[in-house]
Amino acid sequence: MALFGKDIKTLDDAFVHTLQTIYYAEKQITEALGKMIDKASNTSLRQGFETHLEETRGQIERLERVFEMHGADAEESKCPAIDGIIKAGDSMASESDDAQVRDACLAASAQLVEHYEIAKYGTLVAWAQQLGRQDCARVLEETLAEEKATDEKLNKLAKGELNKQAETAQA
Repeated sequence: MALFGKDIKTLDDAFVHTLQTIYYAEKQITEALGKMIDKASNTSLRQGFETHLEETRGQIERLERVFEMHGADAEESKCPAIDGIIKAGDSMASESDDAQVRDACLAASAQLVEHYEIAKYGTLVAWAQQLGRQDCARVLEETLAEEKATDEKLNKLAKGELNKQAETAQA
């Protein structure tokens, strides 16, 4: 795997590359959330997506701060994993004609994205700490906490409302 035309040889190289892939991912997620807001019929789900869209914009700004703090350029590196997760979620939601089933699918798709982000940010925090970059770790921990909170909200909404409504949808 190449980073700036060279192999990833150090933990620092891996850290910067992972920052670049999550930076790309957050920008893709911003686009996807706009589409998900339009597809959501459940008011709570739509509002949750709108809130998370604003959080995601702030997360992008935090990533740019981490790049600067670490002395690296804020560049994107394509991430096939997030592209696949977003594509799969869009496909599942698009194939549902029933609004309640679609809402359940949208929530499930959003949780897949959150789990990906939790894994990426958890790794970045651990690597920042290992590299002695507590300053970067603290900024990344803010985003990790937001991602975990969003996942929990989606889980409660899905279990408490969306999945039950989808189950009673007309076949």
